[in-house]
Amino acid sequence: MTRKILYAMALALIVSTASAAPIRYAEDRSPAIVNPIFATSMSEARLNELVFEGLFGDDQELRSAPVLAESLALNEDRMGGRLTLRKGVKWHDGEPFGADDVLFTIESMQNPQTASTEAGRAGWIASATKLTDNMIDLKFASEEYAPADKLHFKILPAHRFSGTTIKRTDPFRTRPIGTGPYMVIGFNDDNSITMQRSLSYWGESHIDEFIMREVADKNYQAKLLIYESLEALVRVLPRDLAALQADRKIELYPYQTNSWWYMGFNLRDPRLNDPRVREAINHMVDVEALLAPIGTGDLLSGPFVKSSPFYDHNVKSKRANPDKARSLMEAAGWTMNGRQWEKDGRPLKLRLATQQNLETAQDVVINMQAQLQNQGVIVEPVFLPVAEWKQKVWKDGDFDLILSQWSFDRNEDVYEQFHSKGTRNFVKYSNPQVDQLLDDARLAADPQEKKKLLRQVHAVVATETPMVFLWTLDSYSALSTRIGRVVVHPFYFFTWAREWEVN
Repeated sequence: MTRKILYAMALALIVSTASAAPIRYAEDRSPAIVNPIFATSMSEARLNELVFEGLFGDDQELRSAPVLAESLALNEDRMGGRLTLRKGVKWHDGEPFGADDVLFTIESMQNPQTASTEAGRAGWIASATKLTDNMIDLKFASEEYAPADKLHFKILPAHRFSGTTIKRTDPFRTRPIGTGPYMVIGFNDDNSITMQRSLSYWGESHIDEFIMREVADKNYQAKLLIYESLEALVRVLPRDLAALQADRKIELYPYQTNSWWYMGFNLRDPRLNDPRVREAINHMVDVEALLAPIGTGDLLSGPFVKSSPFYDHNVKSKRANPDKARSLMEAAGWTMNGRQWEKDGRPLKLRLATQQNLETAQDVVINMQAQLQNQGVIVEPVFLPVAEWKQKVWKDGDFDLILSQWSFDRNEDVYEQFHSKGTRNFVKYSNPQVDQLLDDARLAADPQEKKKLLRQVHAVVATETPMVFLWTLDSYSALSTRIGRVVVHPFYFFTWAREWEVN
C-alpha cells in the first residue's frame, strides 16, 4: 500500500511539474508596448491575443462568436442594436469589467488626440450609450448586416486611465491589464516577456505560463526548438521545414495568412510620382525569381490575397518585361546612358529601405537590388531598426522605396493603407475615386456591394502601381509535441491558445 501511495504521489508531482512548464515562443523583436489600440506589428498583435479580449472573436470556423459580449440584438432598421455584456468578468487587477470599459475604449479609439492605429475599427459606431453596467445601446453610422464582425477590437480598462486621450508613452504600455486568460507579470532584462495564467479569468485555460523570447536570428529560432529551448515557432523559414518535419518531437501546423509583401514607392518624390516610372520599375522586377529563394506562395496583382472575396482575378500581375519597361522610361523622359537611366544629367538612384528584423527581407532586398541595377536603376539598400523605421518611414517619409508586408484580419480593411487620409498611407497615395470607393465600402450594408466596391479598389490601385504587389507566402508554425489540442489562428496565432494543453 505504501509503495502505491508513493507511486501516486510521484506521478502527481510529475503531472504537476509538466503542467507548470512554460510555453516559450520566439519573436524577432520584443514588443516595446503592450496596448492593443497602438498595435503596429504582428508580435504585438499576437501577445495581445493572450492578454486582451474583444466583445466578439473568431470561433474555429472563423465565425464571430461572443467573448466579452453575451449577445447583440440588432434593430429592425440595422442602424443600431442592444449589446449585452458577459457578467462576472474581471480585469487582471480584480476590478469588474462592464459597460464603462466598452464606452471608454470606443471613445479613446475615436479620439483624434489618441492617434490610435486602430481608430478605423471603431469609426463606424455613431454612438454608444450605457443603459446598465451590462447593457449598451449602439448606434451605427449606416446599416450593418454583421456588426459582430466589426466588434473584435480589444477592450481597455477605463479605471487605468485618466481620460480618453491616451498616449503611447502611458505607463500602461508596460503594465497592461486585460481580461484575457494570461496576464503580463514581467518585462525581463533579456527582453523576454512573461505571462501567467490569470486566476480571475472568467473562462478556462490550461497552460500555466507563456514566455515570449526575443530571438533576432531566425535560423537560431529553429535550433532552439530542436534543442527544446523553445516550445513554439510562429513561422518556420522554408529552409528549416525539412529538419523540423524530421524531428519526431515537433509538429508542423500549416496555416493561411492575410499577409502580403510589397515594394512601395514614395509618391512625394517627383521621379516616383510619375506612374510611368512606377510601372516601368514594376516591369523590371521578376517576382517569381525573388520568391523562389525564400519559399512558395501566390503572386499577387493587388492589395488582397487570392483567397479573399475582394481579390479581382481579372487583374493580372505585372510580369517582368524589359522592353515595356524601357518604353515607359523613355516616355517619361529618361535616357539610357550606357547602363544607367538618366534625366537632366542625373542617374536614377533610389534607396530601398526595409526593417532589419523582417524575416527573409534581406535576401529579397539584395536580389531586388541586383534585378533593378541590371535594368539601369541604381539601388542603395538600407536596413533600419524598428524605431528608426517608424521614425523615417512612418513619420518623416524619408525613403525612396520600401520593402515590407501588411498583415490583416479577415475583414481585410485596406482603408488606412490606400485612403488619402489613411493613418498607414505613408507612401502618400491619393486618388479621389479610391477614396470614395473605400468610404462607400466602409458604409456598405450589403456584403455583395462591399465586394464589388473593393474589387474596384483592387483594379484601380493595381493600375496606378503605388506599390509593386509581390506575394503571400505559404506559412507553417511549429510546436513541441508536448503541447496538445493545438489549433493555430491564421492571423493572430494565439486566439485559441487557452484551449491548448501540456501533454
